[in-house]
Amino acid sequence: MSARSSETSRYTETERKFDVVESAVSPSFDGLTAVSRVERSASQSLDAVYYDTAEHDLARHRITLRRRTGGTDAGWHLKLPAGPDSRTEVRAPLEEGTPVHPQVPDSLRDVVLAIVRERGLAPVARISTARSVQMLYGPDGSAVAEFCDDQVTASAVDGEEQQWREWELELTEGADRDLFKPLTRRLLDAGARPAGHGSKLARVLGSGDGSDSPAALSDPVHRAVAEQVAALIEWDRAVRSDVYDSVHQMRVATRKIRSLLQSSEGAFGISDDHWVLAELRELAGVLGVARDAEVLAERYQSALDGLPESNVRGPVRERLVEGAQKKYQTGWKRSLAAMRSPRYFHLLDALEALVTAEPPPPAPGEERADVTIDSAYKRVRKAAKKARAAAEEQDEHVDEALHRIRKRAKQLRYTAAATGQGKVADRAKSIQTLLGDHQDSVVSRSHLSRQAELAHAAGEDTFTYGLLYQQEHDLALRCEEQVEDALEALHKAVRKA
Repeated sequence: MSARSSETSRYTETERKFDVVESAVSPSFDGLTAVSRVERSASQSLDAVYYDTAEHDLARHRITLRRRTGGTDAGWHLKLPAGPDSRTEVRAPLEEGTPVHPQVPDSLRDVVLAIVRERGLAPVARISTARSVQMLYGPDGSAVAEFCDDQVTASAVDGEEQQWREWELELTEGADRDLFKPLTRRLLDAGARPAGHGSKLARVLGSGDGSDSPAALSDPVHRAVAEQVAALIEWDRAVRSDVYDSVHQMRVATRKIRSLLQSSEGAFGISDDHWVLAELRELAGVLGVARDAEVLAERYQSALDGLPESNVRGPVRERLVEGAQKKYQTGWKRSLAAMRSPRYFHLLDALEALVTAEPPPPAPGEERADVTIDSAYKRVRKAAKKARAAAEEQDEHVDEALHRIRKRAKQLRYTAAATGQGKVADRAKSIQTLLGDHQDSVVSRSHLSRQAELAHAAGEDTFTYGLLYQQEHDLALRCEEQVEDALEALHKAVRKA
């Protein structure tokens, strides 16, 4: 069993690494207006064991996981990419005692579960560092940066020992990033050069060349799917930390993948009834429970804030806003359960296999992009035709028919964007947004009706529910009035593409 710890903390690490020869003299920071004084700290002896899967899956995603002893920050450290020069570091304390075979804390493993899945995490390298530290202080007396001069001794498991010297320049949290310019100049003047590796571990393992990144794929549809699979895995981490809007973004990535696969004209060798498409739909549905509740909570908060206080009667905020917030928490926990299941890992394995497989060439004389756009647009036209018929017949399922147009337009938007048809993508997005507002109104009205019934049964004033229902009804009508114009604009864009 893995060691369990909920005592994790997060930090943003903004740093640059530099290669330097053994004979280099440490730089001077004298004369810089941004640095008023430099304070040397006692030398540190750091020892770290790095963990990864047998295939180095974490390293491939530019993630490092280590157990460090010595220094001022001993503990388990998980470092995640967070933009240029920055990483998010998640820390967990060391275990009590001195375990013979330390196990990765569950709290850290869970953060990268979408990457490691059911694969084991074991030591892949050991790195020892003799570190000299200089803390740099600004004119106001606050620390602005830390300069580290490291003598490194490292080896991969069963690998030869390596030794080198490197410099690290790390800004303190909240420091101005513009400080990098003058400080970096001093290091370069002292003979340093930007490091040829993103981390000490990358240098030991020889990883991180980016050759398997989505940008390396030549086919635009494959590249788009690969990018969305990567986005899905990144948003997975955010969902596990309950970052605002992360459920929504992960759901969007899931739906983009499904739409692109459906409109790929067999480029991935899967049919419309393939199990991967069904699993993506199921995953989006699970995430949708939390997402829909999140939307309702924000929607009702805004609507109630816009009403005169005299029109907000009874415990309507508790029922609508707080009730939706509680439902979000339930949906989020349900999403986490799904994201920790073998079924989810199997889906991720299959998606990675799809995007790394060589795409079949297009038929002679055909461009795959034209075929996929045409196929996706035909689905929009078919859905629009059914919606018009339902409206003419005053069919009770007209809302469902309009929602189907939205889904088809969304599929067309993702396909058009992936194949460089920007105008078509924009027009499809307009329809998606318009009918998205309509669908939100449909869901909201149904929810308002149920809550009004419960409020009435409890003897509460239901006046406010009626006001909100009418607002949603008026919004739906405005959306319906704009659908035909939006469809005509899309038709013109497709015809010119």
